[in-house]
Amino acid sequence: MTDPALKRRSKTPVMATKTLQTGLSTGQTPSPTLLSGGNPQIAMGYGDAPVQAYIAAMPGWKSDIGRRIDALIERTVPGVHKAVKWNSPFYGLEGQGWFLSLHCFAKYIKVAFFRGTSLDPVPPETSKQKEVRYFHIHENDTFDEAQFAAWVKQASQLPGERM
Repeated sequence: MTDPALKRRSKTPVMATKTLQTGLSTGQTPSPTLLSGGNPQIAMGYGDAPVQAYIAAMPGWKSDIGRRIDALIERTVPGVHKAVKWNSPFYGLEGQGWFLSLHCFAKYIKVAFFRGTSLDPVPPETSKQKEVRYFHIHENDTFDEAQFAAWVKQASQLPGERM
């Protein structure tokens, strides 16, 4: 998905500016800042690269789960579109909007299904938003990839959220 506002912005990535300001030598990039709860601060961007930067910056065990989730979504939804917005990876389909996002917290990863109340079974965690449901992944949880893939497939077939 291409955001018209993105086209108007400079083609120089934010990280390049930060590299110059930190005094690192050429070729080095600073580690992303971890926000409250350990969520990586990654510049907004569209495509696989900013999502991969977010996943690489996820602290500890969360990065491994992030890679598994990303690969599972790519296998389940060929041609999925990706972006990082508001320091969270988003997944969607071109012209149809976003169907899920990830966010790191101190003790878990939160997966938001934007039309989660329409999934079967409904993901377990509620939201203040009527249709949104969450799935939390903690460090020692057993990650049921088959169930997660079923949710991803169902979510990708529903109208997406436009943000």
